[in-house]
Amino acid sequence: MVTFLSGGTGTPKLLDGAAAAFSPEETTVVANTGDDVEIGGLLVSPDVDTLIFQGGGVLDRTRWWGIRDDTHRTHAALNDIASAADLPDGPQYLSEERQTEGREIARWRRFSGVAEFMTIGDRDRALHITRTSLLDQGHTLSEATARLAEGFGLTIDLLPMSDDPVASLVHTDQGMMHFQEFWVGHNGEPDVENVEFRGSSHAEPAPGVLEALEDVVVIGPSNPVTSIGPMLALPGVARALQETTVVAVSPFLGDDAFSGPAGKLMEAVGAEPNTSGLATAYPFADAFVIDERDGTEFSRPTLRTDITIDSRADASRIVQTVANAIDRVS
Repeated sequence: MVTFLSGGTGTPKLLDGAAAAFSPEETTVVANTGDDVEIGGLLVSPDVDTLIFQGGGVLDRTRWWGIRDDTHRTHAALNDIASAADLPDGPQYLSEERQTEGREIARWRRFSGVAEFMTIGDRDRALHITRTSLLDQGHTLSEATARLAEGFGLTIDLLPMSDDPVASLVHTDQGMMHFQEFWVGHNGEPDVENVEFRGSSHAEPAPGVLEALEDVVVIGPSNPVTSIGPMLALPGVARALQETTVVAVSPFLGDDAFSGPAGKLMEAVGAEPNTSGLATAYPFADAFVIDERDGTEFSRPTLRTDITIDSRADASRIVQTVANAIDRVS
């Protein structure tokens, strides 16, 4: 049995090749929910949705989010209405008082739907409506995720990291902003002072998560701070990882992140913004898989391969290297 910790696009790309070493029946994926947002009253869970769409064979693999060939009529209409009514656009984070109203799971991540700042496709939106309605009917996020995963035909076990609200908040030189506001609304440009996972100390891992962490764990090439960090902040998770076998795949090639603001965020939390910083980010890791061109040295077993993922064949090669790393340290 193997458990992948997943966020963003890096780990989903790696999962394209998971079958090279692990059967779907023995694979569990725990997905980050720290960058979930409620926008216009709908709960959007980007990292969970990428995995659902990937497993269902409908993922837009050009962007690695959303549904392939989706339409955006509702999104366009929202912007047309805002323009006609002279309403503001851009991220509109609701007031502090509003952040704790309504659904508890949406605390500290509520945005107005006026001229929504995230591009949401029409079929994509249908998933958010269904998820939000299931929550309003009294289901937990885990239960809603399981129902949706089954509907899309997933063959792996997919677990959200928590049924409780955890919000990844980025403190910048322009003030505090939710990660989605920082990354989507401001293109990751503000200088970052710190990163907070609000609610994590009171949240609990979702049912099945701690049990899944008793198996061998693979941390994919996701952003160590805002994709994996929210999971590590949950009570019991870091301890569980100390007690099991963990292999981490680097999201860096030396000083350069393959995608996203990983370097800037690593530096903000006191870790080197490069491959070397993984030793700080993942002190419990038993082995690392890094790029063959990367000269970084660790005191722990380190296996090297080309970790660029442009195809399923690339993903399969890296997964096989991960399996070799597991064999070495198990």
